[in-house]
Amino acid sequence: MSRGWVRLQAVVVSGSVAEGLMLSVLPWIAATITSDPRQLSLVNVVGQSPWLLFSLVAGVLIDRVRHSAMLTWAYAVQGSAALSLAVAGVTGALSLPLLVVVAFVVTSAQVLGDGTTGAVVPEVVEPGRLAAANTRLIVIDRGVVQFVVPPAAGFLVAFGLGTPAWVAFVAALVALLMVRGLRSAQAAVAGSAGSAVSASASAKKHPLRDIGEGLRFLVGTRLLLSITVAVALGSFAASATMAMFVLYAKELLGLGAVGYGVMQAAMAAGWVASSFVVARVVDRLGYAWSMRLAQVGMAATMVLFVVLPPWAWAIAAVMFFQTAIVMVWNVCSQSSRQRFTPPALLGRVLTSHRALAWGLMPLGALAGGFVAAGFGLRAVWVMATLLQVGALITAWRGLSPRAFREAELVAAER
Repeated sequence: MSRGWVRLQAVVVSGSVAEGLMLSVLPWIAATITSDPRQLSLVNVVGQSPWLLFSLVAGVLIDRVRHSAMLTWAYAVQGSAALSLAVAGVTGALSLPLLVVVAFVVTSAQVLGDGTTGAVVPEVVEPGRLAAANTRLIVIDRGVVQFVVPPAAGFLVAFGLGTPAWVAFVAALVALLMVRGLRSAQAAVAGSAGSAVSASASAKKHPLRDIGEGLRFLVGTRLLLSITVAVALGSFAASATMAMFVLYAKELLGLGAVGYGVMQAAMAAGWVASSFVVARVVDRLGYAWSMRLAQVGMAATMVLFVVLPPWAWAIAAVMFFQTAIVMVWNVCSQSSRQRFTPPALLGRVLTSHRALAWGLMPLGALAGGFVAAGFGLRAVWVMATLLQVGALITAWRGLSPRAFREAELVAAER
C-alpha cells in the first residue's frame, strides 16, 4: 500500500466530513426559512449548477495543474463557504439568498475536489485494484462519513443553525493541511522527461481545444457514452427527488431534524453494507451484468417510493437498498472511465462526464419543485421512475459484455 494512497484516503475523509455537514444542513436551514417547494428547489438548482458551468474548465485545470494545488484550492474554497455560513448563524444573518450562494460555492469546491481525486487514484494504485480503491473512496465519501455526519448535523443544529458549519470549517482546514503531504505521479509535476514535454505541449494548447479533445473522446467511445447517458437520466431523477425529500420527510413522514438526518444515514448505510460485497459481485458477474442489474434495481426502488405508504421505516429500507445498488453502479462507472481513458485525457474525460451527466441536476431540482407544487410530492417520484426506466434501457443496450470486451481490446492497443 503506497503512502500516496494512504494520504489520499485521509484527505478524502476530512474533506467529506466538511462537505457532508454542509450539504446535510443547507436543505434543513432552507426549510426553516420557507416551505415553498419552488424556493426550496432554488437552493438545489443553483447549488448543483457548477457541475454544468465549471466541470469542463476544471478538467483542463486538472490535466494541466499540479493535483495537490488543485485540492488545496478546493478545500480552501470549501472552508471559506463553511466559515461564511457559521458566522451568519451566529449573527442571525441566515437568509435564502445566502444559502443559495453557499450551496453554489460548496459544489464548486466539490467539482474541483472530486475531479482531482478521481485523476489521482490511477497514479497511486495499481490498475488491477481500481475497483477496490474506488469502492474504498466511495465508502469514505458517501458511506462511513455520511453515516455519521447527517445524524450529527441534526444534533448540532440543536445548538444553533450555524454550528454544523463551524465543524465543517475545521474539517476543511484539516483536509487542506493533509493535502500538503500528498505525493502523486502526475506528469506535469514530477514525471519523466518525456511526460514533462507532453505536459508542456498540452499547456500550449488553447483551453477550448483541450475541452473539445476530452469531450470528443468521451462521446466517441460508445461504452463511455452509454454510461454518461444513463447517469444523466438517473441524475435528473435523483436530483428531483432529493430536492423535495426534505419536504417529503417533514410533511409525509412527519420527521424532525434528527429524523431527517437518520433517513440520510440510512442511505449512507447502504453504501457501507454494499462495500463489503461490491468487489465480489463485480468479479463474479463482470462489469456489464453488474451495471445492467444495478439499473434494474434502481428502477425498482423508484417504483417502491411511488406505491409504498408513508411509513418511515419502509422508506428508510428502500433508501438503504437503493444506495447499496447505486454503489455497485458507481464503482463500475468510475473504474470504466479510469480503465479505458488515456492518462493524459483522464481529468478532462472525468469532468466531461460530470458536465454532461451531472449538469442536468439543476434542471432536475427545478423540475422537482414545479412538479411538487403543481401535482403533489408523490408525482415527483412518478417522474423519476419514468426517467430511471430510460436509464435502464440505455444501460441494457449499450453496456453489453461484448461492448466491454471491445473497449478492453482498444485500450490494450494504445
